[in-house]
Amino acid sequence: MDLRVFTEPQQGADYDTLLAVARATEELGFDAFFRSDHYLRMGSGDGLPGPTDAWITLAGLARETKRIRLGTLMTAGTFRLPGVLAIQVAQVDRMSGGRVELGLGAGWFEEEHTAYGIPFPKEKFGRLEEQLAIVTGLWETEVGTTFDYEGKHYRLAGSPALPKPAQRKIPVLIGGHGATRTPRLAARYADEFNIPFASVEDTERQFGRVRAAAEEAGRPADDLVYSNALVVCVGKDDAEVARRAAAIGREVEELKANGLAGTPAEVVDKLGRYAAVGSSRVYLQVLDLDDLDHLELVAARVAPQLG
Repeated sequence: MDLRVFTEPQQGADYDTLLAVARATEELGFDAFFRSDHYLRMGSGDGLPGPTDAWITLAGLARETKRIRLGTLMTAGTFRLPGVLAIQVAQVDRMSGGRVELGLGAGWFEEEHTAYGIPFPKEKFGRLEEQLAIVTGLWETEVGTTFDYEGKHYRLAGSPALPKPAQRKIPVLIGGHGATRTPRLAARYADEFNIPFASVEDTERQFGRVRAAAEEAGRPADDLVYSNALVVCVGKDDAEVARRAAAIGREVEELKANGLAGTPAEVVDKLGRYAAVGSSRVYLQVLDLDDLDHLELVAARVAPQLG
């Protein structure tokens, strides 16, 4: 099972903090560094020093890391026009030497749109479907030819579809809990399906829907990677688990029920249950970005037991 580090910088982190976490991610042997795409803190607190932009952050990290994959869970479709997003992601992919992955979602947090003057359309899923068609279509267009698209929400005409990514195909992640439209969209466009903050039982149910949608679309279900995103809180003993839970304002029992919390042995056991229902990759939501010892413990005591 791959372990990836997943950060939520809108809760309060500047670029230097994210760089320190990304470097630790690389040095400790994790597979990738991912970040959310939000402009407003959720919950209590002042959110200082303020938000950082996902793709500007990843552009910087592309030049300051060498091995790890870099991406978003999830880029909000409401934040960027699809043609511009295709350019941004392709450029960062080239800057990284071909290490970028794009998680793309519809966008959902209305308050951050209001706070920064970003339109928040009522019809978001239809826009997301067109965005996926445009972004992937631009990347797939052969050099020397042009790309055209006529949709309900977007129209492109005579696009040179440049620049091209460094990778032949940038992996696209689609995720969520939707029972019908989300699996269908994943079956058509995704290289990876991710379900965030779900129980083992809900994970198994949603993976089954995506696998069925893929088969119905004429695509082998195993063609996709299936993954989870889960909050992580690991300690050498109960006291350390409690200390880390308190630092992020959460209760230990709640974290054990809804995430990956406890001693290394407890977390390995929980990860095994997710693996048993088809998960081959887990994004560890790390909420205390100053606690790099936490990452060291996971790398030393959890990761080696996963095979």
